[in-house]
Formats: sequence, C-alpha cells, structure tokens
Amino acid sequence: MPRSRIAALEFALRWESPVACHTERLFFEKLNFWRDFFPGTLSDRLGALDVGQAVSESYAAGELVGAWSAGNIHRVSLEQIQLKLRGGQPLAPHAGRFYPRGMVTGLPDVFAGDRRPMRYLGEHEGSARVDLNHPLARYPLTVEGRVLEDLGVAHEHGGRSQDVSQELCSNGPGMQVPHPDIATDFYSETPFARLDERADKLFYHQPRLVQHLDSQLRSQITAVYARLLKPGMRVLDLMSSWVSHLPDTELNVTGLGMNADELRENPRLTERTVQDLNEQVELPYPNAHFDAVICTASVEYLVKPVEVFRDVRRVLKDGATFALTFSDRWFPPKAIALWPMLHPFERLGLILDYFRLSGGFGVLTTETARGWPRPAEDKYANQLADADPLYAVWGTAT
Repeated sequence: MPRSRIAALEFALRWESPVACHTERLFFEKLNFWRDFFPGTLSDRLGALDVGQAVSESYAAGELVGAWSAGNIHRVSLEQIQLKLRGGQPLAPHAGRFYPRGMVTGLPDVFAGDRRPMRYLGEHEGSARVDLNHPLARYPLTVEGRVLEDLGVAHEHGGRSQDVSQELCSNGPGMQVPHPDIATDFYSETPFARLDERADKLFYHQPRLVQHLDSQLRSQITAVYARLLKPGMRVLDLMSSWVSHLPDTELNVTGLGMNADELRENPRLTERTVQDLNEQVELPYPNAHFDAVICTASVEYLVKPVEVFRDVRRVLKDGATFALTFSDRWFPPKAIALWPMLHPFERLGLILDYFRLSGGFGVLTTETARGWPRPAEDKYANQLADADPLYAVWGTAT
C-alpha cells in the first residue's frame, strides 16, 4: 500500500500581459503528493522541500490551459444568445466582456449550465462572434509552489484527486486583460448609476465601527501594503474609515473619508479630511505631496473614477504607488451599477482601464489570493468555507 506525504501549499501563477504583470495565488489546505495532480515536475520537486521552501517552473503559452486557436472563435445567431441575470431578466452582451458559455446554445462541447468563460466579441449584421479560448491561452505561465505546513504521511486507499493547474487557472485568471483587437465595453448604458442616488453624506452619516472584511483577507491586504510601503513614507488613505489595514511600519498617514467619527477612531491617521469624492474630485493637497496612496474596499463607490485617478496622480510624487484592494463585499445601494455585473477578475480589468484612461501611471500590477479558509470567528464561517478573496491593483506614477 503506497504511502504519501500530505502538505498545505500555496501556489502562485505569474504571467505578463501587454497591460500589466499578474500574480494569482491559490491556497490548498491539503494536497497529496501521490494522488493529486501537479503541473510539470512540481510534484517530485515540491515533495522534497521543507516547510517554507518554494520552487517554480515555467510553461509555454497554451501548455497548461490549451493553445489558442482561431477554431475556438464561433459565429452565432443572436437567437442563440440567451444571457440572463440571476433573476431571469435578459441581459444584453457587451463587446470584450466575459459570460458563461452555457448562456449560448448550439456551441461545440458546451452544455447547459456551463460556467466556463467565453468572451463576447460583438455583433455584426445580425450575428455575433464568441471566443471559447481560455483567457490565459496566449500567455507563457510560471507556477511557483511553496510548502506552508507538513501534514504528515498517509496510507493511500484512493479517493478524489485535485488538479492543481486546473484549479489555479480556472474561474477568472486572464479575464482582467482586454482583447488585443477589441476594446472592452465597460461604459455603455449607465455604468455609474446607483440604486441609492441620494447624497452620499446621508448614507454615511452614521458611523460604522465594524469590520466589513474577514480577518484572513485583512491580513492579506496588510501584507500587500507592507510590500509597497517603506518606513517614513507619507501615505494618503483614500476613502478611509476607522481602520487603515496598514502594516506596523512607521508611516505618516493622512485619511480622507466620508465620516468624521470614523476617521477620529482611526489610530493610524495623523491628518484627517472629510470629503465626498463623488461631489468634489479634487483632493485638498499640494502637487507631489505623497509617497503612496492606498484605497481599500472602496473603489466600487466612485462615480467619477477617472477624474479621481487623475487627481491622485497629481498629489503623488514621481515613482510613487497608487494601490487599490477590494473583495466581494460591498454596500449594494452605493456601488456603481457596473460593479455587480462583472466577474471579479473583470473588476481588476475595469480598474486597469481607469489607470489607462487617467494617464500618468505605468508598471501596472494585479494580484489575487483565493482559497484560504474562512476564520472560525467570522460570522459567515458556518455558511462559507473560503475566506473573502483578495483582489489588488497598483500602478506607479510616471
């Protein structure tokens, strides 16, 4: 009877697109080096490592997810497209965006309820084109695996196997990048409308001194900021509240937010400004004033994001970083209408587009972290197995 090492591991999928550098991290609570499937030679190489050690391996475009092929682009009649919201209302497709394959009938190897992504390429003369290529098919990929915890050795009797490369590359990676020839239609219709169009000060009048993100995600956000911020930096926490999710580094932090009581409760702030960016996009700070700007779980509320990004660039020093993090929790009445219509990885693409339209930023980066266990003390621990996922985008002022 075979014996196999069991371990907890984190994998990082690293790749580059024409618009940014990307890292997708995925945590596996328990992997079996005998039964589970690893990309390339990583099973043997990782199996020989001690806790804390890592190893990486690179793959040609299409090696892990299937090669890009023009044969995966199909022309369909408009009647074949049956896009619907969860409530059953019909949904008009937008060029360059992704939708579940199962919402188009008559496609090869596509079944009802198929959630794999397809990219809609637009309508022309009564028909439309859809692209069934994997979103990562065009890109060389590097996979890094790190051993986080040794869980011992088990006697093997068979059972369900996990496929690391399939799980690492599925459900989003690649969807944050625009099509090379077709602009992504984020902005037709009314993308910045909101369910509650009243003045924001009415919604945010009452302080909310509670955590909106679980502790696992908060630690992930802090780790991202820790890599980007250096001691002594002057930092603007944009759309701040009573907590800034910052590392224990000595920083000079200015907070700009909607509620004075929340800002007063934030111990990291040395300066506080109450301002509604949806009414007044210009920041009340001098040019080239900050070494970094962060924005946590708030970008989805901006109705003039490009204008705000432009003014953020104004107050940043050359070479400084503007970093935004978010997850899959928000206040529905105040989020822009476009936000819930997008796949989470497409939201990364939307923010990348804000950077592009605002100008003045380069060296763009996205990072995601998924699959970590939800903390036992979280109020959703009995309903959801995974912690809130991390989505991060940052750019450098040029």
